Amino acid sequence: MKILILCTGNSCRSQMAHGFLQSFDKDITVCSAGTQASGKLNEGAVKAMKEAGIDISNHTSDSVDKYLNEPWDYVITVCGGANESCPAFVGEVKHRIHIGFDDPSHAVGTPEFIEGEFRRVRDEIKNRFQRFYIEDIKGITMPKCGCNCKSGK
Repeated sequence: MKILILCTGNSCRSQMAHGFLQSFDKDITVCSAGTQASGKLNEGAVKAMKEAGIDISNHTSDSVDKYLNEPWDYVITVCGGANESCPAFVGEVKHRIHIGFDDPSHAVGTPEFIEGEFRRVRDEIKNRFQRFYIEDIKGITMPKCGCNCKSGK
């Protein structure tokens, strides 16, 4: 199973999603890239992920061009910009989906508020990608409410 997570800068959201998805299953190949890769990771994302017990500091910010000729089971965009400008892949792409998130690197305010935005988006990414992993990769149907109840409401 090969999954590519795509955003514009490949410095924040795609890196967090990459870290979580890889932590769920070491046997899948997860890569992340940017349509306009920044070449570096956002320190706020690295810190927020470290707080969640995942070290992404060794990740690299790569251009999507590096991956265009490869086959992918999933190409997942995590921002509107990447979704709109997702390039054509020469290699086979079985599923192309969009799971969008706010960009915490655009947060303005006190340092505490900005850190809170990174944590909020990190937690949203974890929850959405955990659901994606369980339902789409493992094929297990979860209740619509997202909790562990049986109601599905």
